[in-house]
Amino acid sequence: MWCQLHGYFHPSYLYPNVIESTVAKPLAEFLTQKNIEASPAWEFINGVACQKVMPTLFHSRLQRNLVNWINQNTDRYEAIQALRCIVPPISPVPDIAVLVVDLLPQTDGPFAAAPDWLIEIRSPDQSMLDLQNKILHCLSNGTELAWLIDIQRQQIWVWQAEELPMVYNDTDNLPGLTGLPQLQVAAVIAMTQQR
Repeated sequence: MWCQLHGYFHPSYLYPNVIESTVAKPLAEFLTQKNIEASPAWEFINGVACQKVMPTLFHSRLQRNLVNWINQNTDRYEAIQALRCIVPPISPVPDIAVLVVDLLPQTDGPFAAAPDWLIEIRSPDQSMLDLQNKILHCLSNGTELAWLIDIQRQQIWVWQAEELPMVYNDTDNLPGLTGLPQLQVAAVIAMTQQR
């Protein structure tokens, strides 16, 4: 079965018992499905369940190194990899969700809101439009800042609140959350090579 959201064969084609269907269904029903936290996790966008793309080496390094950089440079926020968020009527799993520490729940489970800062790292076969739609939904539901990192093009799309996105390259300083030091695009892209 072809997943129109992410543009690849839906894993239920090969593993029909993993997620029952890509037919539109309510968010509450999706959240009761077994294996939605399988690796890679399943997202629920526009009434359709689709499994995220398996990250590549550079994607995984960047994700790990950026999470570590954020967490080493702030006590106010915590960066978390692949945290399920519930932002009705969707349930995205951003590559990195950055949240105000004081607002983190004391119980385990998904985060029941949009992250303060959402970071997506585009895989080569992912649709920019689909990623942008997910970002725009989160921005309209409380996300302050969003980055869409395109490793292949070595650029980062940035949304702040209700402003139009800006594209940053090379030595451009990137907007971040309050209290974090400046970071340039080149430094972010270099994280793909750091072990």
